[in-house]
Amino acid sequence: MSPRLDYNAASPAGMKTLAGVYAHIGRCGLSKSLVDLVYLRVSQINGCAYCIDMHSRDLLKDGIEIEKLVLLPVWREGGALFSAEERAALAWAETVTRVAETGVPDEDHAAAAAVFDGQQLTDLTIAIGLMNAYNRLAISFRATPDAVKG
Repeated sequence: MSPRLDYNAASPAGMKTLAGVYAHIGRCGLSKSLVDLVYLRVSQINGCAYCIDMHSRDLLKDGIEIEKLVLLPVWREGGALFSAEERAALAWAETVTRVAETGVPDEDHAAAAAVFDGQQLTDLTIAIGLMNAYNRLAISFRATPDAVKG
């Protein structure tokens, strides 16, 4: 599959704006490993090969245990591999990413709010929304994952 459009070149100002949001998430206080897990899980849900490749590589480079990486799609069955904070973030990421299906029920919010304060939950939700936006760009315009570049 070949790329349809270089969206970075087509809208540099738009992409710079998204990069500013990405930078905010990097300095908001949420741990990098937590955010990267969320980015990867959102990308898995959306089926974004480009982002799955990128965030898997980032997590491997940062030393994630291979078992944790492999079990991310079924994290609820991962037991102690995932911390309480990670489980709360992943559950929130799934319900927010699937907002059209879930409506983000009160019990999902209550579970996330029991672990994260207001700022953390807002920043986590911004990170989820950002990755959903990046996934839509990469999928729509057929960004090529590094793993399959020749």
